[in-house]
Amino acid sequence: MTAFGYVGRVLCVDLTSGDVHDEPLDLNLAREYLGGSGLAAALLSREDVSLIDPLGPKNPLIWMTGPPVGTSMPSAGRVSVCALSPLTEIWGEANAGGFFGPALRFAGYDGIVVRGRAERLVFLSIVDGGPQLHDAGALVGLGTYETQEAVRALLSLPTASVACIGEAGERQVRYAAVLNDHGRAAGRCGLGAVMGSKRLKAVAVSGRASIPVADAEALEATAVEIRAGIEADIAAQAIQMAGTAGYLDMALMYGDLPIRSFRRGEREGAANLSGVRLTEEFLVRGRACYGCSIACGRETRAPRFGLDRVDGPEYETLGALGSLLEIDDLEAVIHAGHLCNVHGLDTISTGVTIALACELFERGLMTETDGAPICYGDANRLPALIERIARREGIGDLLAEGSNRLAARFGVPELAVTVKGLEVPMHDPRAFAGMAVTYALSPRGACHMQGDAYSVDTGQLSVPEAGILPGDRLESSQEKGRTAARTMIWRTIYNALNLCQFSNPEPQLLLRALEEITGEARSIEDLMATGRRILKLKRSINERRGMTSAADRLPEVLLQPLGDGGAQGVVPDLDRLLAGAYDELDWEA
Repeated sequence: MTAFGYVGRVLCVDLTSGDVHDEPLDLNLAREYLGGSGLAAALLSREDVSLIDPLGPKNPLIWMTGPPVGTSMPSAGRVSVCALSPLTEIWGEANAGGFFGPALRFAGYDGIVVRGRAERLVFLSIVDGGPQLHDAGALVGLGTYETQEAVRALLSLPTASVACIGEAGERQVRYAAVLNDHGRAAGRCGLGAVMGSKRLKAVAVSGRASIPVADAEALEATAVEIRAGIEADIAAQAIQMAGTAGYLDMALMYGDLPIRSFRRGEREGAANLSGVRLTEEFLVRGRACYGCSIACGRETRAPRFGLDRVDGPEYETLGALGSLLEIDDLEAVIHAGHLCNVHGLDTISTGVTIALACELFERGLMTETDGAPICYGDANRLPALIERIARREGIGDLLAEGSNRLAARFGVPELAVTVKGLEVPMHDPRAFAGMAVTYALSPRGACHMQGDAYSVDTGQLSVPEAGILPGDRLESSQEKGRTAARTMIWRTIYNALNLCQFSNPEPQLLLRALEEITGEARSIEDLMATGRRILKLKRSINERRGMTSAADRLPEVLLQPLGDGGAQGVVPDLDRLLAGAYDELDWEA
């Protein structure tokens, strides 16, 4: 028997033996951890994680959806992709929008668990509940866009949703991404490399099943209220107008936009990367995920590079491939982001790692760079570097290992701008002190989606019922640490439900919708307790991998005051912030 909000089946695939079979969803476990990355963590925790090689056949690769996904709940179209990370060697999760999550549910499954390693490259199709493995020899070396088109053609299913890897995943670049629905990326933690290690090129899903909900009519009415709230939400409408790139000018004002590998707080040319300029000069149209009225996705053009219609870039890409490298050429950043999508690379880790290479070259530590310098501000060299990383050619083979391994190779581990091995995203904790907590305690390493304290202190996110209220962005108090921890708990729930973080319905509307989907009444306290449980479980996986609270730190560069910009002279008091966060989470320091 299934339960409301769940299809009730998980597809289990053993690529070594070729066995593909259904298993019933453990409904007790699902109720305890909801779905998404929460339920995936619960499944992974059953393994002997201490002995698993992240690039070995025993590392389970898990796609998991949450109860609202594919229902009439607005902005519930995401999917979690989880495994042990080959980049960080601890818990790894990524989250993608588009249509893959709902399509997986319509194909008859709540999730997929892939184990083993195929003898040769294969792809998996799930059509109306019928899973099948196919030879993917014809797909070897194809980019992600070509792969999606080719798989649909091979299946004669032009509307199938396809998640796949490009060359970076095939060659096991440690920060390779999984892309679906054109350029929607499960970008972080190198889960594309896990796919590549299993010789799994793509997963295609299509179906017409429905998700059982407790009260469909009431849910439709609640959905109308939620959409009305989105239409009235200034932050959501700003994202609709200019995408996430619209935040860039504000980030520059706050000192939140990283410049020159996090070493500067402002740069005049950085304003050239503005989301307003992107919209006015290069936007083709907005793109929406399943059931979303915000449409934060961007289709842009870069005529100088012969690109008439490409995906992105979003704010993180503008920072990582633009201001972080002191590149102010917006059209060049559009092109660079497109190349990352084609090859299947996380733009954040790509940009931070290239910025580290710039720093190493400038300091005279890296001298062999394939015959050309690697310098800040060199937009002309950027495309070639991305191509070489994706193909592990020459200097690209070193950069493909990520920042930690690159810095260690040259004897300067302190120069890596990472937390727990994951490159820091494009929000500076000197501009928003709460982000210091999020980065230090995020179970997957530095991550802005595990607790967006910057959204809280700019007034975009407020959940008084959960103790999440705006405050002084530069404050380093224990109470700020507690607020940041509560924000992490709240976003952990979003990542378990697979809800978009740009849609923030009133808590009572969210609770009502969940009851109408699952038939179970929950309180805010219930949700927060579940979030705490999920966070603790992910942390326990890391502890079993040998990680201790000593890793709850920030890189050296983020603890040095900036000499200019909106966060000039400010450094977060990490110890004080963490004291409050540990207390809130009931964790030991």
